[in-house]
Amino acid sequence: MKDWIFDWIKSIYGLSKDTEMEVLLADPGFVAQEYLWGLGLFVSVAVIFAIIWFFTRQVLLAIVHTFASKTKTDLDDNLVEKKFFSSLAHLVPLFLLDYMFGIAFFAFPKVLDLSERINEVLIVLVILISLRRFLNALGQMLSRKPALEGKPINSYIQTVKIVLSIIFIILMLSVLTKQSPLYFLTSLGAMTAILLLVFKDTILGFVGSIQLSANDMVRIGDWVTMEKYGADGDVLEINLTTVKVQNFDKTITTIPTYSFIADSFKNWRGMEESEGRRIKRSVSIQLDSVKFADPILLGKLSKVKLLSSFIEQRQEEIRTYNEVNGLDEEQLNARKQTNLGLFRRYLEYYLKNHEGINTDMTLMVRQLPSNEHGVPVELYCFTKTKEWQKYEVVMADIFDHIYSVVKQFELAIFESPSGKDIREAISK
Repeated sequence: MKDWIFDWIKSIYGLSKDTEMEVLLADPGFVAQEYLWGLGLFVSVAVIFAIIWFFTRQVLLAIVHTFASKTKTDLDDNLVEKKFFSSLAHLVPLFLLDYMFGIAFFAFPKVLDLSERINEVLIVLVILISLRRFLNALGQMLSRKPALEGKPINSYIQTVKIVLSIIFIILMLSVLTKQSPLYFLTSLGAMTAILLLVFKDTILGFVGSIQLSANDMVRIGDWVTMEKYGADGDVLEINLTTVKVQNFDKTITTIPTYSFIADSFKNWRGMEESEGRRIKRSVSIQLDSVKFADPILLGKLSKVKLLSSFIEQRQEEIRTYNEVNGLDEEQLNARKQTNLGLFRRYLEYYLKNHEGINTDMTLMVRQLPSNEHGVPVELYCFTKTKEWQKYEVVMADIFDHIYSVVKQFELAIFESPSGKDIREAISK
């Protein structure tokens, strides 16, 4: 096509086809009209470029999208979604333009050289954009694979994109300046210290994401708690430099990826994968309400189904022990049951018979060291449900019952003096 156009221009000025281009460029008639030829050819090239660009954008893309929608693979659908083919379609008119510039600006070598450089830079840029979009589509497809679920795929994709961007930027500079890529790589080596400073967070994030993945410390969807950053919620995204956590109040906390290696955090995945969720809460008993259980209290509590057999068995053990050791029940060092001990035993039986408690896991009611608030009695057990709302309901029901039943054991829960207590004490 180029030779045909040049032969046609030569024929206009009475030159043969075999005439060298230098002769045409020196012809007085052509010299007088070279700007008109340049403008006319440039307009023609622009029209052809617009037609080819429209054809590739409207016709070829429509065919590709239709074909992708009918295939069973997910990759081509992701490529369409990430507009990979849309960016790739620019290459056809750009390659044509690179060829057509040789025709439009044959009489202007400097303009031709500059336009070809710019066009080649645009080609490299389009290839870079296409590769980045391909990696986005690939990352989206891989993140949906069951085997890779929760893995920081985005971190690796972003790392590859950064490396590709650096390589292609060097290629664009090389094309634009006509310098060897090695020239820029040498200059890049001299700037290593500056690059390490600029990309410090990126490098740390990359190292952190690899360690997180290798040690399976955090996955997308995990419930994590990181008090240093005020994060308490589900992991939404793991990127090269940041981890996004959606807190339970629906706010988003962004945490540097490397912080999950350098700082401590709590991952609740173990609880979610276990058979229950832990209840570890205590109720403080007022010290002066703790006493030995008298016959009246023992008789009343013996009517409780959960305690009847225990009280009978324990009373028999105490009676045998006291008789063997020659102790009378009135003596101070004689064994006796206490209302607090019976209360602990009752809570243990109550939890074992509660439908919401998993009795296959650790279950105990223990007494903690006494303090200024009395004697803490702690419940340590696991609910069958791990869902937050249902878990809170089960725990609230248990402690509602404890607060209601504690008076039956002639015990009192510790409370700091209120204004009403002070007024009653003054009035007395």
